[in-house]
Amino acid sequence: MDYAGRPLYPLDRGADAFVVWFTGISGAGKSTIAAALEEALRARTVPLHNLDGDQIRRGLNRDLGYDDDARVESIRRISEVTRILVSAGTSVIVAAISPFREGRDFARSLITPGRFVEVHVDTPLEVAELRDTKGLYRMAREGRLAHFTGIDSPYEEPLSPEVRIDSTRLSPEQAVKEIERVMAEMGLITG
Repeated sequence: MDYAGRPLYPLDRGADAFVVWFTGISGAGKSTIAAALEEALRARTVPLHNLDGDQIRRGLNRDLGYDDDARVESIRRISEVTRILVSAGTSVIVAAISPFREGRDFARSLITPGRFVEVHVDTPLEVAELRDTKGLYRMAREGRLAHFTGIDSPYEEPLSPEVRIDSTRLSPEQAVKEIERVMAEMGLITG
């Protein structure tokens, strides 16, 4: 696995743009909280785009599988698209499992320091499995779905994310308030 490249910070015209990168296992609640944050930021008239890992998988990354090398390439592509959007002045919300720390660190390296918010949606595996509306965990446990994060492929939890959300204790609305609080402390939005 390799993330080639060096930091490429956005151009000045994107100086106010930022990235909120949601990570966590499947079923943690990333997309739900990201959608709620998108709504809250749009109410603040923040120009932004929401890149959801499942949507990216059906388009830009449809040629990729699920093994570790494919996951590395998936996050590399999402990171590059994110950098392009930020350089154009559009803030970006990313909701993707992004299982490897190195990949998340690469994404951060492409964005001006202080403008990247890593949000770990921390949910126990047994809770995520109960939320599994698509039956993916069941298929993985039955051996019908290989390379499934948390079952037979690793998930490396962030060591020091800007925000850690326990989705078993906070509603999506409460999670958004916590994320906005941290973003305000970072100077990305006004309180």
